[in-house]
Amino acid sequence: MEASSIKKYGAEAFGTFVLTLFGCGSAAVAGATLGTLGIAMAFGLSIVAMAFVIGNVSGCHINPAVSLGLFLDKRLSAKDLIGYWIAQFIGGIVAAAVLLLIVSMCDLGGALTTGLGCNGYDAASSVGLTAIGAVVVEIILTCVFVLSVLGSTADERTAPYAGIIIGLTLAFVHIMGIPLTGTSVNPARSFGPALMMAFSGDMTALSQVWVFIVAPLVGAACAAGIWAAFKAKAKAAKPATAAADEDLAAQA
Repeated sequence: MEASSIKKYGAEAFGTFVLTLFGCGSAAVAGATLGTLGIAMAFGLSIVAMAFVIGNVSGCHINPAVSLGLFLDKRLSAKDLIGYWIAQFIGGIVAAAVLLLIVSMCDLGGALTTGLGCNGYDAASSVGLTAIGAVVVEIILTCVFVLSVLGSTADERTAPYAGIIIGLTLAFVHIMGIPLTGTSVNPARSFGPALMMAFSGDMTALSQVWVFIVAPLVGAACAAGIWAAFKAKAKAAKPATAAADEDLAAQA
């Protein structure tokens, strides 16, 4: 494996570790104090921080759904897509294991009480959202989030601020999503805590995690399709605009 690839994959594992530990950790350790807005900002600020740390190394995807969206937009190779996915899931699992260790050393009741920031539906949802509802919600939230990635990184005028834009968008989708599913929009962030909950004796999150793997990937594919349509319309509009400018110049 090339050194550049090792750096990229290592950066993705590290970034996903930070996102999962601080985002899910905020929900598990201080969720009652922080509330929905505080947890949402923890996830969003994790993106902002990592964008400035590893953005120049790997692009700071730290989310399999984001990597899929960029792959479908032909900005990521198939080889790197697989490499990023593996690295991201490793980062999420290690972060969840560290969070489990931290929680076990606190007077919080352990993993079964804190929930480790897991996602869920039915009884695992704060508002009793059904499985179908969870699929719909996660597709929509992920689509909006991945669109913010595709859009902010495609234009050189917004690219320098992409980390802030993406981080705020992640916080934005969490505000609505936390009461519904806990907000995943990121399969790696969901799988790690679900796996650690299973090790702790509660299989609920792991039995439901398929929703938070499949739905975000579908949402990313939808975002890529919408973005492709937007780009096609923008390209079609440019020749017409140029022709109109020429007519105005001729009349002048």
